[in-house]
Amino acid sequence: MRIERRTFGKLAVAGAAASFAGPAGAQGKPFTIGFSMNLTGPLAPNGKATLLAMQIWEEEINSKGGLLGRPVKLIYYDDQSNPSTVPGLYTKLLDVDKVDIIASSYATNMVAPAMPIVMQHDRTFFGLLGLAVNSEFNYKRYFSMTPTGGPRPKESFAEGFFEVAAAQTPKPMTVAMCGADAEFPRNAMDGARNVIKRLGLKIVYDKTYPPTTSDYTPIVRAIAATNPDIFLACSYPADSVGIIRASHEIGFKPKVYGGGMVGLQATAIKTQLGPLLNGIVVYDFWLPWAGFASDEGRDFVKKYQTKSAAAGVDLLGYYLPPFAYARMQVIEQAVKATGGTNDEKLAEYCRKNTFKTVVGDISFNAEGEWSTAQVMAVQFQGVSGNGVEQFTDPKTEVILWPTKYKTGNIIYPYAPTK
Repeated sequence: MRIERRTFGKLAVAGAAASFAGPAGAQGKPFTIGFSMNLTGPLAPNGKATLLAMQIWEEEINSKGGLLGRPVKLIYYDDQSNPSTVPGLYTKLLDVDKVDIIASSYATNMVAPAMPIVMQHDRTFFGLLGLAVNSEFNYKRYFSMTPTGGPRPKESFAEGFFEVAAAQTPKPMTVAMCGADAEFPRNAMDGARNVIKRLGLKIVYDKTYPPTTSDYTPIVRAIAATNPDIFLACSYPADSVGIIRASHEIGFKPKVYGGGMVGLQATAIKTQLGPLLNGIVVYDFWLPWAGFASDEGRDFVKKYQTKSAAAGVDLLGYYLPPFAYARMQVIEQAVKATGGTNDEKLAEYCRKNTFKTVVGDISFNAEGEWSTAQVMAVQFQGVSGNGVEQFTDPKTEVILWPTKYKTGNIIYPYAPTK
């Protein structure tokens, strides 16, 4: 079912519909950017925040005259966080809507099923937070707005987690890891195995579980029985919450805990779990106190936060919104530089140029990944209660890695009560 921007309840951005009009507004046939988005289902909290960020860009670009003198219009459908809906939606976007630019939904599991459809149409494709999706396709017109980049994107996701763990004294040696049997966890676990081997660690548990799992206690009990020093979970939001709660229930306390838990970056899950987060070391992509964060990025987040409560989305917007907005900046710059929507020219420009965005200067390598990865390892410390404001304090989410951005020291071994 089509989700109309003007009727999507709280997600409608005030003034966006009116931005086509006025002296400074763009006129003529709309310039369309098409995508699916997780507006319902388990990935909806992140998907809705992504949409708001894109709508902020849409409003801003139209107030400046649009793209190529045409008003920009986002054409999107709810993929329900279900990969099986994606091929049909992208076929419709490309064959029926005939959008000018095609972009992905959020998350590896949703980007991957769109790739064959986009490739059949020879279109330039702008992805969002897909982990090493192109490693299976090698498509030359794919460009990913994802900090897991560099020559080994799969490894970059958990590299910081293991580097932090391996630096402790005495060095933890044994690793247990788990993840859902789906695209993202498989890619993340593939990369983790390479990092584990490089660091001379030993795997004692390495299994996936069905994506439909709802009771994580048996899984955590089986992992705890191997008595690992390090526990890595490559999990989507609902899994992450379930695994953490099960770990607390059975008293599972490895020396280092966390790693690839998606969801812990979202404000709603942070406030839901509260003190249960303490001691967890997990990846993150952007924080306003990170050394690489720019004033432009912080200004965007402040603007997002003026709209987030009314839109009913992630209140702080640290995780996905900056990258969703940056993706639109890449599209804008590429279209303006090439003077149109010719896919060959867009792809060539994206391969050869650096883009100025709210998340920094970005260039893409031959696989369409960021030329240089920028993934942090952070630890939750001193979380008390379930209030939102504490998560704006750098002391609550301490950056451990890369060392050049380090803001504090790890609490080691894992101590859930601290």
